[in-house]
Amino acid sequence: MEGYFVGWGTLALINAGLAQGKNRSGLNWFLLSLLLGPIATFLIVVLEKNHG
Repeated sequence: MEGYFVGWGTLALINAGLAQGKNRSGLNWFLLSLLLGPIATFLIVVLEKNHG
C-alpha cells in the first residue's frame, strides 16, 4: 500500500512540473493532482496553454 502513495505523490510532482511548463500554477495543479491523479495529468495535457 505504501508504494501506491509514493507513486501518487510522484505523479502529483510531475503534474506540477507539466503545469508550470504551460504557465500555470504548479502548486494548484499539485494539490489537484493529489485528488484526481491521472485525470489531472490528462487535463494538463489536453487543455490549451495560457497565453498570459
